[in-house]
Amino acid sequence: MSYAVAQRTNEIGIRLALGAQTRDVLTLVVKQGALLIAIGLVIGLIGAFAAMRVVQSLLFGVTTKDPMTFISAAVVLAVIGLLACYLPARRATKVDPLLALRHE
Repeated sequence: MSYAVAQRTNEIGIRLALGAQTRDVLTLVVKQGALLIAIGLVIGLIGAFAAMRVVQSLLFGVTTKDPMTFISAAVVLAVIGLLACYLPARRATKVDPLLALRHE
């Protein structure tokens, strides 16, 4: 996300120069990241369910179908992912519109 925000710095600066609120820019970047997080969680959960039989011999004290484990892992990863989206988004809201317009 940090790389994507760095690539779009000029675009974000122009949006701010044209009147976009910082909240709008923040929402734009976090939505983009949240979509990637959701896709990753779905693919990861499907892979985890597919790998249950292989991992079964490595688990101690937890069944392979423990829903609390899947839910807690997904929530922790989603929170970390959203934080990783929020920090670059916050940095993007601090772009000086004048510098972005000069660059174009």
